[in-house]
Amino acid sequence: MIRIYDTNSISVDEILNREIKASGVEEIVAGIIADVKANGDKAVKAYTKKFDKAGLESLEVTEDEINEAFDAVDRKFIEVITKARDNIAAFHKRQVRSDFVINDTPGVILGQRVIPIEKVGLYVPGGTAPLPSTVLMTAVPAKIAGVSEIVMITPPNAEGKISPVILAAAKIAGVTRIFKAGGAQAVAALAYGTETIPAVDKIVGPGNAFVAEAKKQVFGKVAIDMIAGPSDILVVADETCSARVVAADMLSQAEHDKLATAVLVTNSEQLARDVSAEIERQLELLPRREIARASIDNNGKIIIAESVRAAVEIANMIAPEHLEICVDNPFDYLGMVRNAGSVFLGKNCPEPLGDYFAGPNHTLPTNGTARFSSPLSVDDFVKKTAFTYYTADALSEVCEDVAYFAEQECLSAHARSATARKN
Repeated sequence: MIRIYDTNSISVDEILNREIKASGVEEIVAGIIADVKANGDKAVKAYTKKFDKAGLESLEVTEDEINEAFDAVDRKFIEVITKARDNIAAFHKRQVRSDFVINDTPGVILGQRVIPIEKVGLYVPGGTAPLPSTVLMTAVPAKIAGVSEIVMITPPNAEGKISPVILAAAKIAGVTRIFKAGGAQAVAALAYGTETIPAVDKIVGPGNAFVAEAKKQVFGKVAIDMIAGPSDILVVADETCSARVVAADMLSQAEHDKLATAVLVTNSEQLARDVSAEIERQLELLPRREIARASIDNNGKIIIAESVRAAVEIANMIAPEHLEICVDNPFDYLGMVRNAGSVFLGKNCPEPLGDYFAGPNHTLPTNGTARFSSPLSVDDFVKKTAFTYYTADALSEVCEDVAYFAEQECLSAHARSATARKN
């Protein structure tokens, strides 16, 4: 059963279980990466057989397989996922940055170019449920950014097949190539390349502890979006909220993963008790109740705060991945929010609206990293290059200043480089 605390009986560090570590993961992942780096496709296939029970002749998904999957899925799914793609695209198009040029000083031109990353790898988990939403949330902003090669990698089932809904989503989102592999071996293949799988410049997308560790270990060889941990949600609610709705929202994250965290912060003791009882009732109705039960029992918490404003301040200290502000006037509190991955405002904005349909990205900072990082965006798929141009006269005006600065750093060759061009 979920535990109820007041703010005097629990510290912020105790609210989210952020020190979860899987023993031995680092060494296992390092060995897998070294094997894939040395043996390419052979190693990827061997690990796919070992972990996914799939014996594969070919790693790449064919065009025929993609089209067959697209034709096989329910037409309602195609309709809904297309609407979701359009919403995601409309939101992310507003994030596109432009080049700029500054020529305010005679003889000087400065500027910045925004250049798409050439090759990006999308990791889409298989796990206990297919996640076509992750395909959209990673591929759509990459496409908008102008990435020329979008490579998706996702684990197959024991028959060597990818879920048709995953393949249909990839077709709709504009993925370039798709490969059958998961886990650390998939990340290694994207980082170093194999005979079949191309090496990419950046890897994005969530995964389990082995995927997260692999992304951490290949960082530097390639870029990554973030090190994702277990999902979490924090609901701020007052006495006017429905306990049934709040419980449903908390369980929407608890069913993700046994390590997920669902937290309610409320100024109402009655709501706290009612939500606790409602969670117990709804848990019994969930097909994934074993997963949700472990999440709630081990990590779920209800915290009683003095006021809604105090509850929002607690949320800032926790920096949740998902923050719901379930009150009648949520915009009164939006300006107070400093640390959250994505904010859901009001009583009619459940977190799954953001997971699937609304438009903002659902690939979000976890484990309190919303204190310093952001949701996945178009910015993750571009790089910026600065440029500088000086005429001879413009350089002559400033070269002594540049040389003086260089000498203060004891870098005389730097100084000489500046003065060598002086007339």
